Amino acid sequence: MGQKVNPIGFRIGFILKSDSNWFASKKSYAEKLMEDEKIRSYLRTRMAKASVSKILIERAGKKMTITIQTARPGIVIGKSGAEVDKLKGEIKKLTGKDIEINILEVKKPDLEAKLIASQIAQQLRARMPYKRVVKQLIASVMRAGAQGIKIKVSGRLDGAEMARAEQFREEAVPLSTLRNDISYAAVESHTIYGAIGIKVWISRGDTSSVHEKRAVDKLDKAYKPSEKPYFRSRGR
Repeated sequence: MGQKVNPIGFRIGFILKSDSNWFASKKSYAEKLMEDEKIRSYLRTRMAKASVSKILIERAGKKMTITIQTARPGIVIGKSGAEVDKLKGEIKKLTGKDIEINILEVKKPDLEAKLIASQIAQQLRARMPYKRVVKQLIASVMRAGAQGIKIKVSGRLDGAEMARAEQFREEAVPLSTLRNDISYAAVESHTIYGAIGIKVWISRGDTSSVHEKRAVDKLDKAYKPSEKPYFRSRGR
């Protein structure tokens, strides 16, 4: 029987970067890793309605930069950046460190597995039929330009007495092709019937041409970031 490999971890260092970007000694590595997890857990709970797809953490010396990728930046930023300032204060209280927060808008939320999985979880909690929910979202993802999608749901589906797993697929999702950009997420939906596990894989296409362009840009010393922060807070 084949072993299941996380498609995100499988591609780190090849076409993806880690969500935590820093170096640490053996003594402080575990402490920083736990701190990152604490920050992410707090922010995801705090911004549950903001459609957050990723939280990137970067450290350089004593400086910490948190980049939040969200489909609803207005909720995260608040009026005149008030929510961001409040977030900075809360995280400083949590970690005891000064931070900078950048907000990036997700241009195509229908191609983010985390957001799709969260939508399924939300609708299952509202007792919507899982087949209808999954099929509607698959159609939405394919219209957004995905090359393929796979969704797996498991648990007491629609309140069935026995737990089972069902899988839905549209087109190809080549998990072993490292140059293929795969968005993956796994979440739980806590319903009145118990926990429902949801896994989503979205194939966003081959990245070969992107990497060739980056190589040329580096040789020409003309590489510029493709995305500018939607909002950037500065440390005081």
